Amino acid sequence: MYDKNSVNKVILIGRLGKDVEQKVTPSGSEVANFSVATNTEGKDKAGNITEQTEWHKVVVWGKATGYLSQYGQKGARVYVEGRLQTRKWTDKEGVDRYTTEIFANQVQLLDFKPADSKPSEQPAEPPTVDEDDLPF
Repeated sequence: MYDKNSVNKVILIGRLGKDVEQKVTPSGSEVANFSVATNTEGKDKAGNITEQTEWHKVVVWGKATGYLSQYGQKGARVYVEGRLQTRKWTDKEGVDRYTTEIFANQVQLLDFKPADSKPSEQPAEPPTVDEDDLPF
């Protein structure tokens, strides 16, 4: 249950760092993991324009993973909406590690060029992630 006095919402528009990979968990749930790069421009002390790239880990569950893995190619612009979640895990040496990911509830490819399909074969409206598809 959510606290009515807090908000955990992330909205990104960026580019895919690599092709989207879809996997199926042992329980049969579909999941896609990918990274999104966002860029920020600024100026250094000398007045030179600088650019900083931030990388974001994104996780998507459910039916939309097939669409994303088919059309989500490295470099494509993508819109992601979701929430931040930090997971704790233990590495091989027994050290506790943490990773923060965006658990997406909406993903849209803003530009995509399927390599193996004709323009008429592209879906008119890409599917979005339905909250009912999430396994938690």
